[in-house]
Amino acid sequence: MNAHEIDYEIFGEEMQYVEVELDPQEGVVAESGSFMMMDTGIEMNTIFGDGSGQSQGVLGKIFSAGKRILTGESLFMTVFHNQGQGKKKISFASPYPGKIIPIDLTEYGGKFICQKDAFLCAAKGVSVGVEFSKKLGRGLFGGEGFIMQKLEGDGLSFLHVGGTVARRELKSGETIKIDTGCLVGFTKEINYDVEFVGGVKNTVFGGEGLFFATLQGPGVAYIQSLPFSRLAGRIAASIPREGGSGSKGEGSILGGIGDILDGDNRF
Repeated sequence: MNAHEIDYEIFGEEMQYVEVELDPQEGVVAESGSFMMMDTGIEMNTIFGDGSGQSQGVLGKIFSAGKRILTGESLFMTVFHNQGQGKKKISFASPYPGKIIPIDLTEYGGKFICQKDAFLCAAKGVSVGVEFSKKLGRGLFGGEGFIMQKLEGDGLSFLHVGGTVARRELKSGETIKIDTGCLVGFTKEINYDVEFVGGVKNTVFGGEGLFFATLQGPGVAYIQSLPFSRLAGRIAASIPREGGSGSKGEGSILGGIGDILDGDNRF
């Protein structure tokens, strides 16, 4: 195997963290900001990209890091190596309520495609690259952008999903429609596209976005019930406006009437 073989255990229910056990000289690569705690004897190093281009010299390192700019991620990632004697443990935490799911790339043909902000950490040797869509429509209307991340190799990776996770195994030719923000990731065999919702009333008043993500099997897909964009939108809508009064109707006409009835009639 090219990737390091790591053991792990996931703790918690709604705010989970994953504890990875490293043998001597084993390592794990993670997104900046996901580190929680570690035993002494583990060394931390910041690298360009995911480290997969280290053997290709300076240009390989720059190219590996440059691809991450396209996904909106940091130029750098963090790698942790067990340089001590015996087994050591290190933990990585989820950034908001949800679940951590392990992805064994050997079970999915060595490749898995996911949203750019779903990746948490992986065994050293797993390549975290860029998946370019072949259809422009996905980039213009896909909700999560033209570019997604691809995880390649033969090791373990860990993804974070918001809320509750649904795992769907699609048969050949079977198709499902998903809110673009709720799509976490899918196997390489799945045909992925973006479909217009359609209908004037759906478009103007539906409140569910203008496009669906359509996945056609065969393959496996993971869907999240609470994407961070939806959570952030609800939080932003509940923030009190200037003067300390909250929005009772999240910006609606009825919310304005409620403000007047409640005495919030500043002119």
